[in-house]
Amino acid sequence: MDFDFSPLVDSWRFLAAGLGLTLLLSVTAVLTSFIVGLAVGLGRLYGPAWLRVPLVFYIDSMRAIPVFVVLVWIYFSVPILTGHTFQPFWAALTGITIHVAAYVAEIVRAGIGSIRKGQFQAGLALGMSRPQIVRDILLPQAIVRMLPALGSIVSVTIKDTAIAAVIAVPELMRQAETLAGETYRPIEIFTTVMLVYFLIIFPVTRAIDRFYGRVAHLGRS
Repeated sequence: MDFDFSPLVDSWRFLAAGLGLTLLLSVTAVLTSFIVGLAVGLGRLYGPAWLRVPLVFYIDSMRAIPVFVVLVWIYFSVPILTGHTFQPFWAALTGITIHVAAYVAEIVRAGIGSIRKGQFQAGLALGMSRPQIVRDILLPQAIVRMLPALGSIVSVTIKDTAIAAVIAVPELMRQAETLAGETYRPIEIFTTVMLVYFLIIFPVTRAIDRFYGRVAHLGRS
């Protein structure tokens, strides 16, 4: 078997454009997932009783449905139901955000729940409001404790962006599929894509782990 990497060299700009979109989608999806997940997690913990039921239903639903199904449903079904057509990029961002945020919400709930209740009561005794206690006392410690789990979420989110290829988002995987179909060099192309994903995700997860090692003491109480 011979290997020919010339299609990769000849089409590097084509793949680089896909890589750029993968990075943009990854960064945006991580940020939006963390924001939505934090809001849902806090809503479940401290929101009114009537709000907890739909939030729990949302979290359990997303944990039971594959992200692939969520993304395809948003892209193909939402336009039929609402008359609003999503561009592929925005459909992918919405689907990944909705799915990943459910996991982030559970991490937030577990992180805050791990803080001793006495700290909340001490804050009340000092005259602090509930939002102040959460913002100034509980969240700083909980975020440190959540770092390992959030690092895994970052890794999963970056990998999930490859699913966007099924709705024609021209990210790295989609570009690789196109190039492999044109050149009949799937081994060289997809092996390179695997290496690229590894080079993106491995340093990110190592950096988060090292950062957690430096600040872990701040989460102890």
